[in-house]
Amino acid sequence: MKKGDKIPEILGVDANGRKWTAQDFAGSKLVLYFYPKDGTPLCTDEACSLASGYGALLKAGYKVVGVSADSAESHRKFAEEHSLPFPLIADTELVLNKHFGVWHKQTFAAGEYMGTVRTTFIIDENGIVKDVITDVDTKNSAGQILNMNK
Repeated sequence: MKKGDKIPEILGVDANGRKWTAQDFAGSKLVLYFYPKDGTPLCTDEACSLASGYGALLKAGYKVVGVSADSAESHRKFAEEHSLPFPLIADTELVLNKHFGVWHKQTFAAGEYMGTVRTTFIIDENGIVKDVITDVDTKNSAGQILNMNK
């Protein structure tokens, strides 16, 4: 997905079994952030930054949804442990990761693997991608989003 693209109607199912669609966010701006793995240091920093800035994001008109390939149970534990106030979609079949183009071959240490590239999509009230953040500041993700249009 790139600027100007319309997001798919079906987004996925969260840790509580709720099915989310683009229609659920019609009329609101949406921060849809993709991250590699629940509980890892950078992913925790990013989620906690978004949780800390959640009130300011809501005030600015944003709703927030996280997406990773982790299971619903992993998401539930991660969200509870860090008091995350927004849903986490369990994209275990990689449908959303692939649709948004964030599932890529990566190199870490001495090996290659397939995984999610940390990316944040800013989506407008009509479900159109307005911005894509590929250089995510995990410790200040909420501030990065809020300062984009200043």
